[in-house]
Amino acid sequence: MVSEKQENSRPEPEEIKELLQEPDPVINSDSPAEEKKSRSLDFLYDIPLQVSVEIGRCRMLLKDLLKMGEGYVIELDKLAGEPLDLYVNSKLIARGEAVMVGDKFGIRLTDVVSTLNRIENLG
Repeated sequence: MVSEKQENSRPEPEEIKELLQEPDPVINSDSPAEEKKSRSLDFLYDIPLQVSVEIGRCRMLLKDLLKMGEGYVIELDKLAGEPLDLYVNSKLIARGEAVMVGDKFGIRLTDVVSTLNRIENLG
């Protein structure tokens, strides 16, 4: 019989919180207990993520999509001045406002989803 832990490989929220906490500095990590204490998430820092900013959405028919050309205007579901949505790997992480950074666009975060909510939405 497969245990529930094996069936659902997603870690418990308490385990995730423990992993996200900064490890205590360890002077001598010869013992397994001290080695576990020094465990950190540094190995995750080089994982590439897809970051996207959404200014709005709309639904349209294929025939309207095919009619598009230069100057065509698409009406989005958000009002001017509403916050932009910041997604990381298709998960909402924060909201913010558009800014100019030199000659490029950027986003200034105004509302970040809580860490607990981000962790719960990982799976």
